[in-house]
Amino acid sequence: MNRAELSIAVQRNPDEVILHLGGEIDMLTAGRLSSVVNEVLNDAPSRIVLDLAEVTFCDSQGLGTLVVLSRKASHAQSLLMLTNVGDFLLRVLDITGLRSALMIRNEQATG
Repeated sequence: MNRAELSIAVQRNPDEVILHLGGEIDMLTAGRLSSVVNEVLNDAPSRIVLDLAEVTFCDSQGLGTLVVLSRKASHAQSLLMLTNVGDFLLRVLDITGLRSALMIRNEQATG
């Protein structure tokens, strides 16, 4: 069985930090995502954007982690925003009622 993988590429801009995520956000990878976001929060950016364009799976642990990270960012006076959220994840967020707990900005793919 393949172990779940999560790739995280950090892009720092003057007004925000973008984390390009790929793979699975689940019980095996959520801790790593938390560590990276906590590290980014130490730099006190005004906004952290999680680009989920390449995320293929997110379980309940992953969802919970997204909500906790959103709250941590808020307490640090930063904004955690999700972008390029796939249809499958939007449906899960709707079903669980978590969509309203997260800031979501969907961008249209260009090019």
